[in-house]
Amino acid sequence: MQLALRNVTKRFGSLIANDHISLTVDQGEIHCLLGENGAGKSTLMNVLYGLYQADEGEILVNGEVMSFANPGDAIAAGIGMVHQHFMLVPVFTVAENVMLGNEQTGFAGSLDLEAARERVREISARFGFHVDPDAVVENLPVGVQQRVEIIKALSRDARILVFDEPTAVLTPQETDELMQTMRQLRESGAAIVFITHKLREVREVADRITVIRRGQVVGEADPTASNAELASLMVGRPVELTVHKGAPTLGEDALVVSGLTVADSNGLVHVDNVSFTIRRGEVLAVAGVQGNGQTELTEALLGLQEHVLGSIVLDGHELAGRPVRKILDAGVGFIPEDRQEDGLVGEFSIAENLMLDRSFDRPFVRNGTLQVTTRDTFAREKLEEYDIRAPGISTPAGQLSGGNQQKVVVARELSRDLRLLVAAQPTRGVDVGSIEFIHQQVVATRDSGVPVLVVSTELDEVVALADRIMVLYRGQVVGIVPADTPREVLGLMMTGERPAGAVA
Repeated sequence: MQLALRNVTKRFGSLIANDHISLTVDQGEIHCLLGENGAGKSTLMNVLYGLYQADEGEILVNGEVMSFANPGDAIAAGIGMVHQHFMLVPVFTVAENVMLGNEQTGFAGSLDLEAARERVREISARFGFHVDPDAVVENLPVGVQQRVEIIKALSRDARILVFDEPTAVLTPQETDELMQTMRQLRESGAAIVFITHKLREVREVADRITVIRRGQVVGEADPTASNAELASLMVGRPVELTVHKGAPTLGEDALVVSGLTVADSNGLVHVDNVSFTIRRGEVLAVAGVQGNGQTELTEALLGLQEHVLGSIVLDGHELAGRPVRKILDAGVGFIPEDRQEDGLVGEFSIAENLMLDRSFDRPFVRNGTLQVTTRDTFAREKLEEYDIRAPGISTPAGQLSGGNQQKVVVARELSRDLRLLVAAQPTRGVDVGSIEFIHQQVVATRDSGVPVLVVSTELDEVVALADRIMVLYRGQVVGIVPADTPREVLGLMMTGERPAGAVA
């Protein structure tokens, strides 16, 4: 099947999200749609999938002009979409999710769940997914949940597949598995639209690349193009892909963590007797495959975990056992790994989100009264300073692209008087231009004398930002090593192997 978009335009009031965009995707091709967060990529695909209706332009499938009033129409035309944030019912099984909205009935009108199970088995076997049709979705790892989304689309005979930022929530290993799946789908004759802003992934699987910037197609590129060339097309200017930072100016020990142990309500230990120190003006980066205690570690530092043993001392003051409000007031800034769940209130405006940590005191509140003018002036300054792409400060944060949501979180946390910055996956789901900016802000925070803890599953990011690297495996510290430690050594440490000379 061939997909063609001709002069597709979508407006939201005065904002033109898509401006006369045209492109084609052929059968057996992976066509990458590359662009910054907020460039209009997802909006364009939501038009294709019937979630939005275009104000101008046409959608053609095999040369026939189509009109999609809703996703059901798109699905009937052979179009499937794998969303960045999965459209699955967590408490349903895999088979129940796959048949949802496409229910088959058997004897006496009862649901034919066995037919759904068999469909899951058949597709799983064809692509090597190894997905149990009776597994409950909320109990599955993120990477497997994504396979369920793909199975759901394929079960409805989709021949045009849209992957919308599919690796934003995946580990490096899960990303590699997805790339292989996309190649298999291409070989089976599917036409694939791959939306991303990650240059390595583009060069790895794309057959053709179309670059969108601020709602317009600004060019096409060959997969052999360099990262610098692709980044420049995306952002409209040369982008510095290397983090430049001088040697740290180290002060005294600022954060001292001793014997930290974190367990869940069932007694399962996620952080096991972890100890480390961060000095003023230093970045300690935590490396490891997702799920090895990183989340629980950062949440324990913020008082978000209930079952915690050990000591967390910041500037001589014990934080362990203190409520979150007191820890924030002690000067701890927190960039959470899930901005939508823990970093923002989607229904609140940008201005309201920017004052969340300081909504009890000056300068935003005086004598119990909200200082609206002060808040709005502050928000406009941060909108410009952090290049947050939005119609205005009253825009709900939930309506922003992922990268612009992240910028709101970063702007809020770095605008406080910090004694410690904890940044968990600070650039997850963020485009190359925003990554450059966020990295600069982290380095500037370190250079101001603030201790910084960075947690990232992106080894490139860990190496770029770290002054020292701490590797976690199954909740334990494998070692703390210098930032120039060879990648192959770090890779082995991430599997639990302790190198000679590493500080435990």
